[in-house]
Amino acid sequence: MNTIDVLNNLLRDHQVIAYLFIFLGLIFEGEIVVLTTGILSYIGALDFWVALSFILAGGIVKTFLGYYLGKYIHRKYNQSRFCKYIVRRVLYFMPRFNERPFWSIFISKFIMGMNYLIIIFSGYSKVNFRLFLKAEIISTFVWAPLLLSLGFLFSQTAFFLTEEISKFFFAIIGFFVVFLLFDKFLAFFYRVFWFVKNGIIEENNNDGQKS
Repeated sequence: MNTIDVLNNLLRDHQVIAYLFIFLGLIFEGEIVVLTTGILSYIGALDFWVALSFILAGGIVKTFLGYYLGKYIHRKYNQSRFCKYIVRRVLYFMPRFNERPFWSIFISKFIMGMNYLIIIFSGYSKVNFRLFLKAEIISTFVWAPLLLSLGFLFSQTAFFLTEEISKFFFAIIGFFVVFLLFDKFLAFFYRVFWFVKNGIIEENNNDGQKS
């Protein structure tokens, strides 16, 4: 427990830097930063609500930066191989993006590593900015407190299992691994669901045309 006390004192003495790191972390990363912030909030190193405000602010800044970066890439590098690769990758995970951009943007927030591509792709493909912003803001205000609370719960459960600092951190790492695997499963399930659904729709359309 002494290690946690040292960590608490260190972060309390440098709270401005800690919250700035959270803000920047949301621009360049996301899930791991929020989960870690939730864990630190539970042990008392950070204030839950102040941390949440910095998470939301970082998420909103990322939204604007990513969208306009996508527009810039479309204007300057539209025909590059890299851009064509990004388009294929986005449509691989979000096959209905062009038909349902709002829900594709919203759902991407909950698939680790996908939201960054979707934000940039939204600007690249010139999705209506109001629709894009609405989907991003709503998803961010659902995703941020949900993930922060999950990190809080990780820490609470780890303390319930053990009060030994080494075992506590091993338990946290275990929770991270389970979270990553579950997130990958959701991404896989979402993609299979849409392909199966689209296949059924196409089959019904073909039957209708034959009759």
